[in-house]
Amino acid sequence: MGKLSPMMQQYLDIKAAHKDHVVFFRVGDFYEMFFDDALEISKVLELTLTGKDCGLEERAPMCGIPYHASATYIKRLIDRGYKVAICEQVEDPATAKGLVKRDIIRLVTPGTVIEGDLLEEAKNNYLASVCLGDDSFAVCFADVSTGEAKLTLVSSSSSAADLMSELSKFVPTELLVDAAFLQSKELTDFSTQKLHAMLSTYEGENLNPAEARSCITNHFQVAGLEELKLPEDPLVEQALGMLILYLNQTQKDGALRIKQVEFYQPKEYMEIDLTARRNLEIVETMRSKEKRGTLLWVLDQTKTSMGKRLMRKSLEQPLLNVAKITRRQNAVAELSSQPVLLDDLREQLSGVYDLERLMTRVIYQSASPKDLRALSATARRLPSIRQALSSAKSEELRGIFERIDEMEDVANLVENAIVENPPFLMKDGGYIQDGFNQTLDELRHLCSNAKGIIEELEASERERTGIRNLKIKYNRVFGYYIEVTNSFLSQVPEEYIRKQTTTNSERFITHELKELENRILTSSEKILALEAEIFREVRGYIATRTDAIQQTADALALLDVLASLADVAIKNKYVCPQIVPDGRIRIKNGRHPVVEQMIDLPFVPNDLELDEKDHRIMVITGPNMAGKSTYMRQTALLVIMAQIGSFVPASSAEIGIVDRIFTRVGASDDLAAGQSTFMVEMSEVAHILKHATPHSLVILDEIGRGTSTFDGMSIAKAVVEYLATNRKLRCKTLFATHYHELTSLEEELPGILNYNIAVKKRGDDITFLRKIVRGGADDSYGIEVAKLAGVPDKVVSRAKEILKQLIADGLVIREAPKLEESDQATFSTYSSPVEEIIKNTAMDTLTPLEALNLLYELKKKLTM
Repeated sequence: MGKLSPMMQQYLDIKAAHKDHVVFFRVGDFYEMFFDDALEISKVLELTLTGKDCGLEERAPMCGIPYHASATYIKRLIDRGYKVAICEQVEDPATAKGLVKRDIIRLVTPGTVIEGDLLEEAKNNYLASVCLGDDSFAVCFADVSTGEAKLTLVSSSSSAADLMSELSKFVPTELLVDAAFLQSKELTDFSTQKLHAMLSTYEGENLNPAEARSCITNHFQVAGLEELKLPEDPLVEQALGMLILYLNQTQKDGALRIKQVEFYQPKEYMEIDLTARRNLEIVETMRSKEKRGTLLWVLDQTKTSMGKRLMRKSLEQPLLNVAKITRRQNAVAELSSQPVLLDDLREQLSGVYDLERLMTRVIYQSASPKDLRALSATARRLPSIRQALSSAKSEELRGIFERIDEMEDVANLVENAIVENPPFLMKDGGYIQDGFNQTLDELRHLCSNAKGIIEELEASERERTGIRNLKIKYNRVFGYYIEVTNSFLSQVPEEYIRKQTTTNSERFITHELKELENRILTSSEKILALEAEIFREVRGYIATRTDAIQQTADALALLDVLASLADVAIKNKYVCPQIVPDGRIRIKNGRHPVVEQMIDLPFVPNDLELDEKDHRIMVITGPNMAGKSTYMRQTALLVIMAQIGSFVPASSAEIGIVDRIFTRVGASDDLAAGQSTFMVEMSEVAHILKHATPHSLVILDEIGRGTSTFDGMSIAKAVVEYLATNRKLRCKTLFATHYHELTSLEEELPGILNYNIAVKKRGDDITFLRKIVRGGADDSYGIEVAKLAGVPDKVVSRAKEILKQLIADGLVIREAPKLEESDQATFSTYSSPVEEIIKNTAMDTLTPLEALNLLYELKKKLTM
């Protein structure tokens, strides 16, 4: 049996230390994978599987990728749930003695990606560390690519539900968890199946409090948590400490990008669970998962990557603080009232690069000369932006003005040091400006003018020695040498050192010539080394400006978002909503912000009034496809818009702060969890009834349709009654239903009002007027809707015959309404057979016996 080759043994030793990672093993210009990694990854990445001599009888399975194209392949692996270990050659193969040393320089996981090629520019990439206590939890979110870090501590009797709510706000791609988390099937299923996050653990011994505390104090250079404005709590220490240690394990330069941690309270933001996010299509559509067709698509007209991320984050975490909302509104109002200023700011912002992620590459020493030129180009925009904001009146815009650092020193340094259009690759040099460094200039002159310099020396020596035919030549054996013919040997100076004798001449060297030779032959190598050293110094200086540049980035992101909201408000004719303290929502001529952008026809606006007293619940009846769902979603979206500081599509709006939005819209089987449509529906209803508050907004669309008619109607009615009467709830609710029997609740319970979608009918044709009007509808127009949907006429006609027969048999209590042709929305009440008998009977003329017989007949009709 053969023995493993040294290189293959080196690979196996490294792989043994990173068993759960795919090892990218650097060999020359390729990353290679061997054995099991090669067998698996060749299929995943569709690479050619080959073999490599490894010292054994059989060749080792192998596949490989070019190192310069690695980003594409790493992204594909990360997206499929793999972790990648980057193993580099850590010494120059040209100077290495024996086997080239290799080591893991970085572990790439979903939550630790910093490369722009692997990230979505408009979306944060969060790593979360979670630590659970008996009745509390701490969770820390960090985006290593931007330096953002947030932490919260929550005391709760229902920790799992509240933790899932917090995770839903940030949607991390990777979760760093403890043993208690892994023991909860509810939490692990939610994280992997709903968030699609990777679960990771701290690789090492169990993190003890002392180790966590020491890690935090060393990293932030503080004495304790109080200096970071964090609560003194073991869970907080463990969550933050675990995150920092994990970054130290996976990143070559550890957690350097995490400069500070912001402590936040969950009550600072509106809670929108994953179900509501999906149903309302806030940042992605339900079916195609696209941005187009979402609220984000409408509002995000930002010019910078930083602004795009903040806009998305704002929509996922609407504010609850009235003062913060009002400050944003005032800024949007000021910008929208000055279109010239707004256009100027947006034009300037269009030239701003992603400062947050550029600075991450600077700190982790992976920034290229092109990255530094991007920083410089951005810095040159900042004076104009500050000048435009210098006369701003609103508090938010003034704050942005004060937080922007013009970065003049950075711009000057980069423009003096780095060429305007640096090469893509640094290995060939050529990216440092002429004139920036005297030594570099001399080396470049020597390198590019070697022939001329030799010729000058040759001429000088001829003149000095009087040897007219003296020549300076070069060969690989001696390098540069001086050749003198035999006829002039008597004139050779004493300092010439004889090197070789030929038939007609002698060859000499001098100390000066050898020095010059050394400088010429090593100049290219020295140029590359000196350029790299200069670049590191420039990059190092910029790294010292991280705090100011990060503050500037935050300010520019907010300005970009406010300018986008102002631009959208102007173009779409939005109004500023009044934030009111009494919890009411009163909208005049409200429009759905997304639908009105997707249709060619004018959108039909509608009014809405909800409060926490007499108008708590709207029971909305009417046909399918008439606009009930659009109306309800519209209300939720306008509330979200208002609470991020945006204007809203309406003629006027008064909106009280909503703490949570819940939706129960449509249903589908959750086959993976083994749940039917009805079970999913009831689970969502249960969640709403358990967690809603009097300040919540609840949207319920067709409760109870997943079961039998009478069971469904009973459940629907019980849910409405519970929402209306339970003192812990009594929340603002939009309830759409086909169960017309529920319209009786308006008379039975306070706070419930009936509404319906207006319809116009001419013969068998109906037209949806898309208008919400007071009162309950008596019919769902199911057959008419089927006709509109394109069901064949033969089927529609047969459906009408069946309906007539059911009515005649008394199996259907209601008849189809008989509407007069009208341009107005009207509903005629239609009667059952029992009602018709009563209407057509002259009660005053009945004898007691006739009345008794009539009563028996009516009862018989009802029980048929």
